[in-house]
Amino acid sequence: MQYTITPPRHVDTRIQLPASKSISNRALIIHALTGGNITPANLSDCDDTEVIIRALAHRPEVIDIKAAGTAMRFMTAYLSVTEGEHTITGTERMKHRPIGVLVDALRYLGAEIEYAGEKGFPPLRIRGRQLEGGRLEIPGNVSSQYISALLMIAPILTKGLEMKLTGGIVSRPYIDLTLHLMHQFGVSAEWTDIDSITVKPQPYRQRPYTIENDWTAASYWYEVLALTDELGSKVVLPGMMDGSRQGDSAVRYIFSLLGIKTAFADREADRLTDATLTRHSRMLNRMDYDFTNQPDLAQTLIATCPVLGIPFHFTGLGSLRIKETDRIEAMKTEMEKLGYILHADSGTELSWEGDRCEPAAQPVIDTYEDHRMAMSFAPLAIRLGRIGINHPEVVSKSYPHYWNDLRKAGFHIVQTD
Repeated sequence: MQYTITPPRHVDTRIQLPASKSISNRALIIHALTGGNITPANLSDCDDTEVIIRALAHRPEVIDIKAAGTAMRFMTAYLSVTEGEHTITGTERMKHRPIGVLVDALRYLGAEIEYAGEKGFPPLRIRGRQLEGGRLEIPGNVSSQYISALLMIAPILTKGLEMKLTGGIVSRPYIDLTLHLMHQFGVSAEWTDIDSITVKPQPYRQRPYTIENDWTAASYWYEVLALTDELGSKVVLPGMMDGSRQGDSAVRYIFSLLGIKTAFADREADRLTDATLTRHSRMLNRMDYDFTNQPDLAQTLIATCPVLGIPFHFTGLGSLRIKETDRIEAMKTEMEKLGYILHADSGTELSWEGDRCEPAAQPVIDTYEDHRMAMSFAPLAIRLGRIGINHPEVVSKSYPHYWNDLRKAGFHIVQTD
């Protein structure tokens, strides 16, 4: 399938974003560990959350989490501490995404996990049982999802968990989000040093819980406004939180450098409200930013800055190599179709210093089974006049109604094959 996208003349819309995938997935695992029956409200309807819902509801012997990396990590830990024998698998790409760091940590805590294929990668065979816990060291510079997976099961370990993170820490806000969710469900879990977290054995408490909407999804609407020339253009996003613990809520500060201001209808902490985004003039001549704490925002800015003529140097991109695709190489390839030559300065950096090449006459973006490729490139139609997107259906992984929302905002989208 391919979509051809042309832009609206004017942007003034109200968009109901999906619920936070990050919070939904954590809340579901914690809810399951409470053993209760109060299901969190406003759960995300994305593929990544749906696979967790189905796995927890039906507990099949073979659990297929498809392309959901978060589900693979969280469910691996969850299945290790709950009775039963399961095989957990996924797409062909998932079978090449590393999970050895998490498996090693769980085995150290006493988990029974075997590789059903290549060592270090899914699928996994897991025999769940009560684990003792104790002291553990784990690399903090690979994936915060490994750490979050271990933290969420920590309260039900008979000795709790004292975890030391080595080698630096990536995506620290996602770890803090996990700790916040654990607190919301009655568990004390704290940083005891700059690189150490302690969780004592204790029960989770049932409680009603409503998921806030997704700040990562909001990034594409910030991008839309940054790309339009019309000052005063506006997007209203209901169900957002000013004091959100989502790491990607930093998008509002990053895009303020590109002239997008954010105002909240209610500034009271921990209350869902409308966020109104408006387009203003910008003075930024270049952007340098470390995405260590917000890697899922990187593609949005990598696509936006060159099209606005803004050179950039982005660091902290190491985790992009092991996502749904190698996102650094994918961005280089697809931006070249638009006439922009990006440079990968190392395994963790990407830059654009104004280098250009001949663009494709009618560019069509390949999405590499990666939802964020589709969503970060589609708004570029505003500056390019039109853009093609191959396999647009990939957005179902995190934002199923993305294309309908673009149509609501005035974008014209035609299926061309």
